[in-house]
Amino acid sequence: MKRISIFLTLLCLASLSLRAQNDLLDLLNEEQGEETNFATATFKGQRLINGHTVVTRKTAELEFLISHRFGRINSGIKEFFGLDAANVRFSLEYGLTDNITAGIGRNSLEKVYDGFIKYNLMKQSTGKVNSPFTITGLSSIAIRTADNFDFADDDFASKVSYTQQILIARKLNDKFSVQLSPTFVHRNKVLENQENDIIALGFGGRMKLSSRIALNAEYFYRLTDELNSNFKDALGVGIEIETGGHVFHINFTNARSMAERAFITETNGDFFNGDIHFGFNISRVF
Repeated sequence: MKRISIFLTLLCLASLSLRAQNDLLDLLNEEQGEETNFATATFKGQRLINGHTVVTRKTAELEFLISHRFGRINSGIKEFFGLDAANVRFSLEYGLTDNITAGIGRNSLEKVYDGFIKYNLMKQSTGKVNSPFTITGLSSIAIRTADNFDFADDDFASKVSYTQQILIARKLNDKFSVQLSPTFVHRNKVLENQENDIIALGFGGRMKLSSRIALNAEYFYRLTDELNSNFKDALGVGIEIETGGHVFHINFTNARSMAERAFITETNGDFFNGDIHFGFNISRVF
């Protein structure tokens, strides 16, 4: 009987000790708070097809991006289905902080120099901080340096244009990511029947096919109506291949230019009529 009493006493003490430990752990968890888990790899690079994604480079990361767009596939064998003509863009894009990226680039088409800055405002997350979207702001400038391309009085002001975007993305699951891109483009000087200010809405998506391959798509719908305009909405699809140190994109789009001011507002090819430009992007991060 004495042994039973001692056993019951020890059992009660152990129970009280365990309860006290659990209460202490609960108190510590409340003080420390729940962890925040951020969504990763919403997109693999800073470009989807032509347009930017919500991705920013990490602090001190440098991305070197080479982009090619060839001529139209429906130009026939005489132009080797567009491969005889090529537009090239080079850019360097640097992470000033984990949330801020700045970049400069040069396009051979119209000899355009461009620069941009991106600022990540919000990251998709769960846990202590629950955010349904990743949101990044983009501001860019483009300067066309080709002489007498459109205007008789082709002064410097006529060459400059600006683009402002809010990039809103969500990773739906391990395979699907989507992005919405409200866009405002201002062109300092335009031709007759064109608007200086263009508002567009971009849609994009990424579908992961395997551990290293994904399908990308992008569409920019122009909300601003221009009289007698022959311009079309920019549309593109592509395959993304991750090769370890590089991300390689094979793209098909009706837009030849890779500057926002041009591919959003001045695309003149009809994708569904065969006016498709084959191209690729290659990026390397240092």
